[in-house]
Amino acid sequence: MITIVPLSSQHQLAVETLLDDRFGPARRNRTAYRLRERAVLLPDCSFVAMDGDALVGSLQCWPIRLKSVGGARLPLILLGPVAVAAEREGQAIGSALMRASLAVIDAAESPPVLLIGDAPYYGRFGFSAAATRHWELPGPINHDRLLLRGPTTGLPRIAWVEPGSINTPRAAKVA
Repeated sequence: MITIVPLSSQHQLAVETLLDDRFGPARRNRTAYRLRERAVLLPDCSFVAMDGDALVGSLQCWPIRLKSVGGARLPLILLGPVAVAAEREGQAIGSALMRASLAVIDAAESPPVLLIGDAPYYGRFGFSAAATRHWELPGPINHDRLLLRGPTTGLPRIAWVEPGSINTPRAAKVA
C-alpha cells in the first residue's frame, strides 16, 4: 500500500538515488537545477511516496523569484523534480504526490507554482504555458514546457526567473 508522507532528512539518500535512476547524474546540468541553487527546500509542500519502507516516489518544492523588467521581484514556488520508480509507473503515484503538494500550497495561499514538464500531464492539475512565453531562465528552456499554476494577475509578461533565496518566506531546512 502506498502512503504519501512529508519529505524528511531520512529520505534524502533514497530521493537522490531515485532521481539518479530516473533522470541520470547529468540531471544536475538542467536549467531547473540552476533555479534550485541557493534555494532551501520547502518542506511543507515536499512529499515522498512510500511502499512500506521503500521510497517509490518523490516531489520537491523550492522558493524562486520572478524579476520584472522594472526590477520588482515576486515570489514563486518551483515544483519539481517529480519522480516515480520505473517499476511503479502507471500506478497514479505521481498524481498522488501532486495532489498532496498542491493541497498544501492552495491551503496556504502560496504564490503561483512554476514547473518544467509536459503540458498534457500537468495541465490536468491546472498548469499552463500561457503566461510564461516571454520569461527567461538561467539556461535553455522549451517554453511549451514552462508551466504555471495560480493567479497571474500582477505577473509581468516579460520577466527573468531566478533562484530564490534562503530568506524566502516558508523556506526551511528539511527536518
